[in-house]
Amino acid sequence: MNPYDLLFRHVATRVPAELTHRVGVTALRAATPLLPAGEVSAPVTAMGLRFANPLGVAAGYDKDAEGVRGLARLGFGAVEVGTVTARPQPGNPRPRLFRLPADRALVNRMGFNNAGADVVAARLAAVRARGAGTVVGVNIGRSKTATDAVADYRYSARVLGPHADYVVVNVSSPNTPGLRDLQGVDALEPLLAAVRSEVGATPLLVKITADLDDDGVDAVADLAVAQGLDGIVATNTTVARAGLASPPDVVSAAGSGGLSGAPLVEPARAVLARLRGRVGDRLTLVSVGGIDSGAEARARLDAGATLVQAYTGFVYGGPAWPRRVLEELT
Repeated sequence: MNPYDLLFRHVATRVPAELTHRVGVTALRAATPLLPAGEVSAPVTAMGLRFANPLGVAAGYDKDAEGVRGLARLGFGAVEVGTVTARPQPGNPRPRLFRLPADRALVNRMGFNNAGADVVAARLAAVRARGAGTVVGVNIGRSKTATDAVADYRYSARVLGPHADYVVVNVSSPNTPGLRDLQGVDALEPLLAAVRSEVGATPLLVKITADLDDDGVDAVADLAVAQGLDGIVATNTTVARAGLASPPDVVSAAGSGGLSGAPLVEPARAVLARLRGRVGDRLTLVSVGGIDSGAEARARLDAGATLVQAYTGFVYGGPAWPRRVLEELT
C-alpha cells in the first residue's frame, strides 16, 4: 500500500469529504510552484486542439479555476473547470459529498456551488496570462434560480467562452431541479444554438448522463451532429444504486445525489459504445465514469473515445495518480 493510500484510509476518511476536497485544492494551488513541470508525452489532436495526453480532469474537481496550473503539473492533459453558472451560488446544504470506499465511489449533491461566471472568467484570464500549461475547458450549467435557461447559459457562454479552449454544456447533473429535462431534444436544440452563437468557433460539446436510455442517447447524438457540435462528454453521474458493495446503511446515509467512480464503468462503457456506433468519427467523444487505471483508460480509447477524464479515480488515487495512469497507458 502506498503512502497516499495509508493517508486516505486512516486520516482522510475521518474528515468530511468536502473539507478534504477543499484542503486538497488549496494545497495544490499553494504547491504549484514546487511541482515539476515535466509531462508524460502521448499527444492527441482533437477539435483543432493539441492535448499533451488524453487524460483530463473532469468537471467538478476544480469548480472555480483555482488549481488549473497545479493540475497541469501533476500530468493532466486537460482541465475542465466548473460547473460554472451565470451567477454565484452556494449550492445545496451540507453535508453534500460522501465517500463509499468499498466501491471506490463518491455520492455528491453539491448543486453547482461556484463563484459565478464573472469571477471564474477573471481567474481564467489570469491563468492564460501566466500560461495554463494544459488545455482548459469550461463546463457551464443552469443557475438554480434561473427562469430562462437559454438566457442563463447564454450569459455564461458569453463571459467564459473567450477564456476557454472548449466549452461544455452540462444538462446532466441530477442535483439541479429540472436540469436533466434539458437533455430532451426539444429543449436542448435551442439551448445549444444559443450557446453556439456566443462561443463562435470555440469547440462546443454537450455532457450527458449515464441514465439516458438508448433512444435518448441516439437523439442527443443525432442533434449534436445536426448542429455541428464538436463532441459529447459521456457520462455524468448516475442516480442508480444497484449492485454496490457498500452496506445498505452506508448507502442510505449518503442519501440522494449523483454516484461516481467504479460503479459507473459498465454504464459509461455502454453509452460510449452506443455513441460511437451512432456518430462514427464525426464527433470527439470524451469518456468519463469509473476510469481509475491506465488499463481502463486504454479500454475506453480502444472503444472509440478520443479523450478520457477522471475525478473520483484521482480522489482515491492521489497526486501521483495521473502520472501512474499515463505511464500504464503509454
